[in-house]
Amino acid sequence: MTLASLGPYASFIVTSYLLVGLVVAGLAVWIRLDYKRQKQILRDLEARGVTRRSAQPPGTSS
Repeated sequence: MTLASLGPYASFIVTSYLLVGLVVAGLAVWIRLDYKRQKQILRDLEARGVTRRSAQPPGTSS
């Protein structure tokens, strides 16, 4: 497929696909950075002695 086969709207189509690609790539980077940040927050909390409720034995409440 060539650019000419897209017709008179080729620039709009190509620009739209490029922008969507950039947005998806940006979201992927953002998710990865947020994941690392959340893991660091959990490590910090666990280092301070804060535990997860799901890690408590059944029948105990805080």
